[in-house]
Amino acid sequence: MKTYDYEKLNREFETKPAEDIIRWAVKEFSPDLAMSTSFGAESAVLLHLATQIHPSLTVLFTNTGFHFKETLEHRDNLVKRLKLNVRELKPEIPNAEFLAKNGRLYERDPDACCAVNKIAPFEKGLKNYKAWITGIRRNQADTRKSSQFVENYRNELVKVNPLLTWTSRMFWDYAKKYDLPYHPLWEKGYLSIGCSPENCTRPVKLGEDPRAGRWSGTGKVECGIHTFLKMEENNPSSAPK
Repeated sequence: MKTYDYEKLNREFETKPAEDIIRWAVKEFSPDLAMSTSFGAESAVLLHLATQIHPSLTVLFTNTGFHFKETLEHRDNLVKRLKLNVRELKPEIPNAEFLAKNGRLYERDPDACCAVNKIAPFEKGLKNYKAWITGIRRNQADTRKSSQFVENYRNELVKVNPLLTWTSRMFWDYAKKYDLPYHPLWEKGYLSIGCSPENCTRPVKLGEDPRAGRWSGTGKVECGIHTFLKMEENNPSSAPK
């Protein structure tokens, strides 16, 4: 893996627009560059930004088997509208088989469920690339406040976060400017949208953090991709049925 002066890059990118950071990543890493998306509430913005710069950029989507039908419909709408080059990643164990073997693991041990259904297929998919663009923002959660624009991801590839300083207002102004579709669950109070079980995603109440509806009441606020949870740390084979 090439060595980068992350401190210098991040000082420079702190005052650069997101488009410049994406252009740097495209120039530096293509064709070994991908971006990830959940096709969630605000995903359309980064998808539009990135594909205006690199139309054929690979878009990684981890289909856990637990998504809301509205998320899959939103995905299909954006794929058609933006002509996205989507690569769908799936768990090794099909959803029906996983449920038959583990039951509602997402209720007993959400970390273990995320590790099998999201982290494992995503990390396997990342092995084909040198860098990865994400849409995380510093104001989304305490776990993201110290994120940098360019980061060393497990000494395996470079993680690029061009939207770190964006606000929700900036997102919706951009979406309105380019007439981008929004996730249909947004109007129902789902400000951060993951898997469909109620303990994984619920509507956010007035005054709550945008990610308060994720894994509500468990103390968990991240699936683990952005906080370095590893598959081997959460083995559902040892979880009680």
